[in-house]
Amino acid sequence: MRVHRPQAQQPTPPFNAPAARRLRAALGMGPEHVAYGLRASYGLPYVTPDLVIAWERGITVPSSPELTALAGVLWCSAGELIGAPRTLLEHRVARDLAPEDVAHAVGIELLAYQRMEESGTWRGNERQATALAEVLELSLPDFVTVTGRDGRLADLLRSAVTTRWQAYARPVGKVVPLDRHLLENVLEEMYTEYQGQMTATLNWGSASAADGSGESGREYLDRVLDHFWSTVQRIPY
Repeated sequence: MRVHRPQAQQPTPPFNAPAARRLRAALGMGPEHVAYGLRASYGLPYVTPDLVIAWERGITVPSSPELTALAGVLWCSAGELIGAPRTLLEHRVARDLAPEDVAHAVGIELLAYQRMEESGTWRGNERQATALAEVLELSLPDFVTVTGRDGRLADLLRSAVTTRWQAYARPVGKVVPLDRHLLENVLEEMYTEYQGQMTATLNWGSASAADGSGESGREYLDRVLDHFWSTVQRIPY
């Protein structure tokens, strides 16, 4: 299958190929109808049925403008055609917002915002970050990820569960805007959980038990962010 198209000028969001195929079929359309709609209504003269099929088979993925146009042809939101958003660009596309809309709402010049999307690096201040969370309807975990705080948070959490968690309540609180009392309960719970895993098998007093404990501890630290967010949800506030 030969597909000819201009090289994408923007990062491509994660595309949900089965959803695109399912939505097209539900409308009783063939790939040729989708291709015609993209050419006639959205000014994409290079789109052929082969390209539509390539999207649906996961051979290639539509660029951000192509995805927005495809959503128009399939009478759906762009969010229905992408997987779970991870980056700034993906969250914006999922909300069917133009870059201008987000830049204006956040209070950042358009070109500066577009550079942030292209680089995948958030450079706004705290006030702008709060506005970003509101306009993109970000959950707290998504907010931390989009603003590039995942690595810092993970490092702090690993230190908190392996040493004295009390010393890390304030630093973690600067990364994650959580109530201080809730955050302390979460860190204490994680510390207890981690230390419990480390000591449980050691009580057997064997080398194999020590190896098992070490492996369990490493696995916990590798997934420390998952443990953090699940504990936040589990502990009542």
